[in-house]
Amino acid sequence: MPAMAKLLIVEDDESVRTLAARALERDGHSVAIAADGAQGLALIEAARGGYDLVVSDIRMPEMDGIEMATAAAALFPSMKIMLMTGYA
Repeated sequence: MPAMAKLLIVEDDESVRTLAARALERDGHSVAIAADGAQGLALIEAARGGYDLVVSDIRMPEMDGIEMATAAAALFPSMKIMLMTGYA
């Protein structure tokens, strides 16, 4: 069985956030969630960059995914961050 990963999902759409977290938890991963980039960055800082992967939407209110990823990468350069969007 593959090792469990510690993941962070950053997504402002509650239904998408919940669906992604549930699917990943069912697969055996430890999942934290954030509703926007500012909340995501706060969790990353609190965990001292201890996530195996951060998956973030790009377009969000407050702080968008690119701003969050830039700030997180400056603090924790080895942490993996995947940005995605539902926009064309």
